[in-house]
Amino acid sequence: MPSYSRDEVVKIQHTLARKGFDPGPVDGIWGRRTEAAVRAFQAASDLLIDGIVGPNTRKALFGDTAQPNPVDDPAFPWFQEARHLLGVREDTSSRSNPEILEWASDAGIPYGSDDIPWCGLFVAHCVAATMAREPLPTNPLGARNWMRFGAPCPPQVGAVLVFWRGSPNGWKGHVGFYAAQTPNGDFYVLGGNQSNKVSIAKIAKGRLLGARWPATAPELHSAPHIAADDGSVFSTDEA
Repeated sequence: MPSYSRDEVVKIQHTLARKGFDPGPVDGIWGRRTEAAVRAFQAASDLLIDGIVGPNTRKALFGDTAQPNPVDDPAFPWFQEARHLLGVREDTSSRSNPEILEWASDAGIPYGSDDIPWCGLFVAHCVAATMAREPLPTNPLGARNWMRFGAPCPPQVGAVLVFWRGSPNGWKGHVGFYAAQTPNGDFYVLGGNQSNKVSIAKIAKGRLLGARWPATAPELHSAPHIAADDGSVFSTDEA
């Protein structure tokens, strides 16, 4: 994960601690204790209590309205958790990566082995670990079930993107987070189970089924985040 994102969270944690709101360890990781400290600060400051460091909360904390790059914005804690996990791999032997199994255990999701497609589990972990009040879809291991998550939104940084896999009319799918898109509109997706790891993959825009935004997060309709096409091949089968 790029250092700016971690530094931004550290800045929030330091400021909360100085103001008497305990965020837990000042470690640059957006967890439930940091979210609880933000909520306590918002309650004391007569702000909307949503646990998100949006424009009004940033102004109250720091005395300014400067916004970070959306990719680095701690107002998207689920996305920052996803970035923090870049590089985590499944165990391709007969064993499983215990970290992936722990995601399932923490979220209360039955899951036996990382041989089972885990793109939905990855998204569920990132949401559940950072947004305690956000409902997960029924059977979050099913990628297409994420079409019932939150609310529809335009594709934007942090949005949950749901894709068909195999056939548009079939049952197979893939789910991950919007990181950017090419000038042609194809997506760079931060997701799990992409080449057996958490990575950023390029996925053709024609495979998109929909984009969803967490119900408990502020509704944001930001402009597309355009990145140059890196010339990489399209991901076609993420299982």
